[in-house]
Amino acid sequence: MTLPRSAAQSSSSGKALSHSINHHGWQIKKQYLIKRPMCVATENLVGNTSIETSPMPKTRRLILLRHAKSSWEDASLKDHDRPLSKRGRLAAASIAGKLQQLGWLPELILSSDATRTRQTLQIMQEHVKDFLEAEVHFMASFYSVAAMDGQTAQHLQQTVCQYSRDDILTVMCMGHNRGWEEAASVFSGVPVELKTSNAALLEASGQSWEEAFYSAGFGGWKLVSVVIPDEHGE
Repeated sequence: MTLPRSAAQSSSSGKALSHSINHHGWQIKKQYLIKRPMCVATENLVGNTSIETSPMPKTRRLILLRHAKSSWEDASLKDHDRPLSKRGRLAAASIAGKLQQLGWLPELILSSDATRTRQTLQIMQEHVKDFLEAEVHFMASFYSVAAMDGQTAQHLQQTVCQYSRDDILTVMCMGHNRGWEEAASVFSGVPVELKTSNAALLEASGQSWEEAFYSAGFGGWKLVSVVIPDEHGE
């Protein structure tokens, strides 16, 4: 697994630490950065030097949501085109309500373009209108990368940084296993299990998304919770 530059190198503002944990038989390299406060020296008109501390980093929230349960009734459909089952539709509505109750409402949604992820989002938007306020992009790469061992976390990091802005504080990425479960484990540094309609809630700090990913590295994101739908929709 390729690690981001923050995890592989030490910095003038801190140093990288690392250790490994096991998750379903593969190693997660937990790496994070201890950073010192950044200060800027300035000189005023009378020649006196003052110290200005850089702005405090903002909390960045990342939701990794696995699609709701899909139907296998129509064997003629390609995997990409399978719709949600009745149980999956109930779960999608349930998880939307749970995220609303927790106050984890995304401003940016990046989703696989598979039918089951599109339908999951559609039901969430119908059930909780706040999800309609988010900017949405459907990504073909989210469907394919989830099947590639060890690549999902790096791809999600790159895509979030590409589509987000500094004023966006909460991003939701919707996709598939095994990649989403793996990415949640890699970001947090602890084993995470994501069943259908489960959402991993992750936090890191940074004045931008790039800084948040750089500072936290792989293993430095805080796993706040794994949210699950009500029992009838699991």
